[in-house]
Amino acid sequence: MLTLYHAPQSRSSRIIWLLEELGASYDIAYCDIRRKDGAGAADTRNPHPDRKVPTLVHDGALIMESSAIVLYLTDLFPDAGIGPVVGSPERGPYLSWLAYCAGVIEPVVTFQFVGLGDNADLQHTFRGRAEMDKRLLTALEKGPYIVGDHFSGVDILISSLGFWARHLLPDHPSMDAYLKRCQSRPALQAALAKDAAPA
Repeated sequence: MLTLYHAPQSRSSRIIWLLEELGASYDIAYCDIRRKDGAGAADTRNPHPDRKVPTLVHDGALIMESSAIVLYLTDLFPDAGIGPVVGSPERGPYLSWLAYCAGVIEPVVTFQFVGLGDNADLQHTFRGRAEMDKRLLTALEKGPYIVGDHFSGVDILISSLGFWARHLLPDHPSMDAYLKRCQSRPALQAALAKDAAPA
């Protein structure tokens, strides 16, 4: 049994999208989170130690952090083709991009969002916006998706950021076309229909 602890219009929304892409059977446990504007509160029903989302529970195992959940689920459902399997040539780039999403993209866009994007120490440690944009655009020169010819869990992480805040990704026609490709996927439309808790 897969249970996703989810707060509407949050980072956990992209995990619903992934679950739909995988054709998985799952339950959504809708919960509250503390929002940036001060609304909401930590929900004690959420098993995450910090009450953050997404949080996934699979047969009692707790999996946290978006990149880890993406890897876990794409490995759990290899036949869906959303994550390269061990031994495939794309596996190394896929893992590298999952780590890059968590270790570089998330910090860089967060620093920019809160007005710290020009901090030299942060740029030295995590890279700056120019380096991040170049890395993304270079990947899209090689294929329609970040890891080449096939849509993957990495595309869910990156494109969902663009849907939420377009200015946090490169201002370039290839990025616009990429986001349009990702946004047209039927699984995303199914996920959006499940984002909010039923009335």
